[in-house]
Amino acid sequence: MTGANAGTPKATVLVVDDEAPLRRVLERALTRLGYRVIGAASAESALDLLASERPEAVLLDIHLPTMSGLAFYVAAIASWPELQGCVAVMTGDGETPDVLEWIDRNQCPLISKPFNLAQIEEWLIHVKAWRNRRAEQA
Repeated sequence: MTGANAGTPKATVLVVDDEAPLRRVLERALTRLGYRVIGAASAESALDLLASERPEAVLLDIHLPTMSGLAFYVAAIASWPELQGCVAVMTGDGETPDVLEWIDRNQCPLISKPFNLAQIEEWLIHVKAWRNRRAEQA
């Protein structure tokens, strides 16, 4: 392996989105950037993954089949508080008052669909810096 993919991955990213093509695109792109990517099509399967995996960051779609991404976020943070500050929600309707209010209340970054990979990479760099600062303070 060469470049960003050489050696240990930069971080593990959990992508939670019921759109398989979007998950695959993110998986390929983030893997090329040196990240390890795990994916889930539902909130329930993502919660199962969190029980066995410890991703450093979570990209979360708001609209999921049986449990909303917003409900998943609350459940995930309650069980794994170390994810606080490491989850970004992705949606195409992030300008709705309900979503904006939720994001403001939960201090969760919004990545609007369609997005470009640079936005995601910038957010992941921010998450790494956030985790490093938290580790130094501990």
